[in-house]
Amino acid sequence: MLSHLTAYNIILASQSPRRQELLRGLDIPFAVNVLPDVDESFPDTLIAHEIPLYLAKKKSDAHQSLINDKTILITADTIVWLENCVLGKPADEADAIKMLWQLSGKVHHVFTGVCIRSLEKQVDFVADSEVRFAELTDEEIRYYVAKYHPMDKAGSYGVQEWIGYIAVETIHGSFYNVMGLPIHQLYEALKEW
Repeated sequence: MLSHLTAYNIILASQSPRRQELLRGLDIPFAVNVLPDVDESFPDTLIAHEIPLYLAKKKSDAHQSLINDKTILITADTIVWLENCVLGKPADEADAIKMLWQLSGKVHHVFTGVCIRSLEKQVDFVADSEVRFAELTDEEIRYYVAKYHPMDKAGSYGVQEWIGYIAVETIHGSFYNVMGLPIHQLYEALKEW
């Protein structure tokens, strides 16, 4: 599948092992190339879905020098949106515990912005998944943070890990988006490339 992409060198500009795993699942060859110290700040006027789309495009712009006429560059960014506030990656364990307390017993949204770019064109989109968390105990939250160290995850959790098994009551939208890459939408976009 996607044999028309064999003429391209596909680059995923993401250190996320989850994004790499999901893209590998499409059975297309790709390389990972991430520039250090890409600024991930955003204007505080942005809300919800606007934030990860802005950041995905910003990452794409930062990696522009990697693109030649045989390159497709893929960048992405994921946030958790709870009660009109963005939850990014936690600063430390205390921050991770605080975020999980905030999510406990509530509904939140996971937004992932994706930017696909070549010299000829650019396609970008945002996926939205609504996630309902069960009430968590202090013991459950501390166990998860101590054992799984979710410091590289938006909202301090990985849906594919222990916390997802015990806390996620429902997901409306893409499960893979909650993991960090809406792989179905990415596949559809690459199919039309």
